Amino acid sequence: MKRIAVVEDEAYMREEIAEMLRNAGFEVDEIISFEDTAGQLLRSSPDLILLDINLPQASGFQICREIKQKSAIPVLVLTSRDQMRDELHALELGADEYLTKPCRKERLLARTANVLKRYEGRSHMLEGPGFLLDRQTYALYIHNRSVVLPGNQGRLLEAFLTHGGNPVKKEDLLTALWGTTEYIDENALQVNLTRLKKTMQELEMCLKIIPVRGVGYQLIPEGNNDE
Repeated sequence: MKRIAVVEDEAYMREEIAEMLRNAGFEVDEIISFEDTAGQLLRSSPDLILLDINLPQASGFQICREIKQKSAIPVLVLTSRDQMRDELHALELGADEYLTKPCRKERLLARTANVLKRYEGRSHMLEGPGFLLDRQTYALYIHNRSVVLPGNQGRLLEAFLTHGGNPVKKEDLLTALWGTTEYIDENALQVNLTRLKKTMQELEMCLKIIPVRGVGYQLIPEGNNDE
């Protein structure tokens, strides 16, 4: 049974949507606490997120951005905001669908089914700019081809992608590679980072890995000059 998270702060609307989805055969998680909403969603990892834009704490735009930076969970925006600029902004952030409220039950269910169908088999994928990484096999899908990365390179790239463009501590990279930070020569980390950099260049990934003083390393777009 597919599990859908409903992120809506208006209780009546949330309950109505949840009941409709349950009647259609879905399992539903109702988000009722909006403290670290993106973190809640990433930890629970539903099959689909129905996301309002006007929310307390972080906006739906912020939540969508964070979700899409760190996972391949599909997002269907369901909001009363019907301005074209809002729709375009949501789609630019990675939203998979954009519907305005009020919305007919049949339309919402049809769009929900379409998004879920598109994402069949992609629950283990991480998205990067122009590519997908399979977290189970470390197969990289880019430029209409697929390449299986060596294990250590796949683990490093996974660690960078799950940090959403933020710097990654050296300790986290060591743990990703070897499951521990003890008795590991940092030169070994450098060797593996160099190999990943070479692979990224060969695959024309338009990304680079830079050192962050006192922290570790960061994966950034190639055109970024914040070194």
